Amino acid sequence: MRNITVIGAGTMGNGIAHVFAQSGFKVCLLDVSDHALEKAINTIRKNLNRLLEKEKITNEQLELTLSNITLQTDMKTAVQEAELVIEAATENIQAKFSIFKQLGQLVGNQVILATNTSSISITSIASQVEAPERVIGMHFMNPVPIMKLVEVIRGYNTTDQTTETIMALSAQLGKTPVEVNDYAGFVANRILMPMINEAIISLQEGVAGVAEIDTVMKLGMAHPMGPLQLADFIGLDVCQSILEVMHEGLGNPKYAPAPLLKNMVMAGKCGVKSGEGFYDYSESRKAEKLAKRFQK
Repeated sequence: MRNITVIGAGTMGNGIAHVFAQSGFKVCLLDVSDHALEKAINTIRKNLNRLLEKEKITNEQLELTLSNITLQTDMKTAVQEAELVIEAATENIQAKFSIFKQLGQLVGNQVILATNTSSISITSIASQVEAPERVIGMHFMNPVPIMKLVEVIRGYNTTDQTTETIMALSAQLGKTPVEVNDYAGFVANRILMPMINEAIISLQEGVAGVAEIDTVMKLGMAHPMGPLQLADFIGLDVCQSILEVMHEGLGNPKYAPAPLLKNMVMAGKCGVKSGEGFYDYSESRKAEKLAKRFQK
């Protein structure tokens, strides 16, 4: 297996394309937007330059990685030579259903179809194609080039052969694959999202402030990042979406998104990507921090 197609050039998609290309695979990165593709390749180049500065890769490896990536806006063309397709589009069930229906019409039954979904049922996604036994979850962690874990999620019909192939492929990327079964949220988000949600509820109820809640979890529980800051990096809209999937899929009220979370998303305060969430990431705030650094 040498030819990989990644659908979606956002944060997860460009990270997945990066790690495959750096490991020697030929990657076609697909998105409907030329702007998104340009932004993705610039992000990959910037991340590779960081590795070069740290002497973790050579200039030749940087250039080879970039040469392994092609950009495409037409799905039919993008999947022509694919042996594995990884969907990394928005965390929306209807969007994923639509993509997999198209894939079912464009690729042969021998092509493995993976989804990077963080919470949506693999079995339900697999129901959109013939040969659902070749559909699997391949849940990378953000940032993909750095984080070692890949949750490999078996759908109801996923075969041992498909699972073993993806487990071995993940290891080939230098990742640590962990096989889990198909329940809403899988393992990572089933445990993480209720913690984030509870931190938001604690803030909402006035138990403590943002910095105080994060400090307690960092210093008291040895977390590298507090739950509210982590939510900002994940994206508050993504957190809400995952919680809603778990709430519906598991039928337990403890997974219902906090009212404060829903209000912030409705207000457009989605975290780092929007410039504001529980913390301020705006350009003015960056300038203020930079000025203070120089004053010191």
